[in-house]
Amino acid sequence: MSHNTMILNLFFFNPQGDYRFSWRHPDAPEREVFTLKYYADLARKAEAATLDAIFIADHTGIWDSGLSHYANARLEPLTLLSALAAVTENIGLMATASTSYTEPYNLARYFASLDFLSSGRASWNIVTSWLEEEAANYGLEQIPQHDARYQRAGEFIDVVTRLWDSWDDDALRFDKRAGLFADKNRVHHLAHRGDFFRVRGPLNVPRPPQGHPVLVQAGSSEAGKRLATAWADMHFVFIKSVEQGLAYRQEIDQRLAALGRRPEHFKIIAGVLPVVVDSDEEKAERQRLNERLMSDQMAIDLLSAYLKLDLSPYPSDRPLPPLPDEATFDGIRTTLSLIRDYDPSLSILELGRLLLQSSDSWLVIGTAQEVADTLADIYLSGAADGFNLMFPLLPGDFDRFADRVVPLLKAKGVMKSEYAPGTLREKLGLPAAKNRFSSSSEPQQS
Repeated sequence: MSHNTMILNLFFFNPQGDYRFSWRHPDAPEREVFTLKYYADLARKAEAATLDAIFIADHTGIWDSGLSHYANARLEPLTLLSALAAVTENIGLMATASTSYTEPYNLARYFASLDFLSSGRASWNIVTSWLEEEAANYGLEQIPQHDARYQRAGEFIDVVTRLWDSWDDDALRFDKRAGLFADKNRVHHLAHRGDFFRVRGPLNVPRPPQGHPVLVQAGSSEAGKRLATAWADMHFVFIKSVEQGLAYRQEIDQRLAALGRRPEHFKIIAGVLPVVVDSDEEKAERQRLNERLMSDQMAIDLLSAYLKLDLSPYPSDRPLPPLPDEATFDGIRTTLSLIRDYDPSLSILELGRLLLQSSDSWLVIGTAQEVADTLADIYLSGAADGFNLMFPLLPGDFDRFADRVVPLLKAKGVMKSEYAPGTLREKLGLPAAKNRFSSSSEPQQS
């Protein structure tokens, strides 16, 4: 099937909203962000609005420099989404999981299990991780170098997808009379021996309903683009204009063509901050509140972490010192590139405050009609196939969007009014995942 409406995902990293300081908002939730009810309410509302997926970002460590003033604690995504699978029926369940701090066998089993429990709605957002605090939780003195992380990630995904393929779709027999649980000729060993992993296989979970849960990748460094176009079904990007989005799509389409992939099978999803306000005064008041909720220390800490450079000795009212070389940078090269593109006259503090407000994402602020018109225009231009909706305040900004913008998008015909049948892969118009062990038979989607 084809997917001819925009893809919309409810995205969150901090459960109170996408700003690093969202937890300080007077209306922000507190201890309830560690309860199932909080997320179940969000999930049910997202499904009632016919959003495509819930997309949970993640770190696996506490960011030491921001412990006192950032919302650093969060639930583990796969555990949470497994619970949400029980209170939803159609919405996709996208969990972030790192290729640096788990094993392919474990991860393949987790996502296969989620895919079964959700009747084919699981999705893996692939990250390689970049915080030293994360590495220290897994016995490492420092994070692996950028290119080595991506080399490991490529082999990791190869192993995971082959583990999902290690059972043919018709391997299970359940022949009670003959005593045959499965056809052993249709269950395959990997015998994988690579640079990073040795994995015997097969997986001890049958092939998932989707064949392969939907693969998502974020990161637009050279290594990130190579990984995405080789493996991903969906690519999470940050663009600031239609022109930039169209140019990026053209580059990605060329990369896909070189790999023999069809562009319509690769969904580009832009990060946006959709904020509904009823007046210019309300917009100004929101910004004044943001200024009060931020702190100078927050801004400098965040920028220091992104650049992997302690900025505290530098005058905060002066521009940045020389930036690291992107070719050898071991942090998030996409973010380094974004920082480099800002006005070089901005002071350290000014730039840090912009980043605190997720300014690498596209801020779409205005009336409900203005927000709907802007998203529709971006989508119809071809600059993006849809959006990760990164609300500054949860649940308040999401409630406004669902109640007031969603009906307008549906009236415009750019957003679906009901879910298509089938798995998440089928709902998104993605092709069936071929089983590399049994090319003689097409995967059966359920």
